[in-house]
Amino acid sequence: MAILDILNYPDPRLHTVAKPVKEVDASLRRLIDDMAETMYAAPGIGLAATQVNHHIQLLIIDISETKDQLQVFINPRILEKDGEQVYEEGCLSVPGIYDSVTRAEKVVVEAMNEKGETFKLEAHGLLSVCIQHEMDHLLGKVFVEYLSPLKRTRIKNKMLKQQRNRPM
Repeated sequence: MAILDILNYPDPRLHTVAKPVKEVDASLRRLIDDMAETMYAAPGIGLAATQVNHHIQLLIIDISETKDQLQVFINPRILEKDGEQVYEEGCLSVPGIYDSVTRAEKVVVEAMNEKGETFKLEAHGLLSVCIQHEMDHLLGKVFVEYLSPLKRTRIKNKMLKQQRNRPM
């Protein structure tokens, strides 16, 4: 397994729309393992393939306290949304930035797992937020795009400054 580089906002590659996964094979499972290692090391609770510069419809989530309940979503689709909740979100691609975003309280998602088996899941609360947040990445959208233009500009400038000041 390997720790992958996470793209940082405002990297234009974060705005790439992901393509469906055609085949669940050993190379995809290796990517899932690498993404899991990357997410746990960051540390984070969700990671989309887009964030590690693989533009396929794959995301992983683990909201457990013990960090041993990895959920894999391949070609996820939201079938239902219900309710509304405001959650303070952060993102591994926008380190150190947290802000409130309004999303559906409940979602029903259909996807494949790492074995290629299709499943349906009803998610509430934090899991629902994570699924919606990571699926946004697959559509080329970063959570800061829900914020006001002024906040977005400030965040973008802060991120660019951090990148310039980072040792090579």
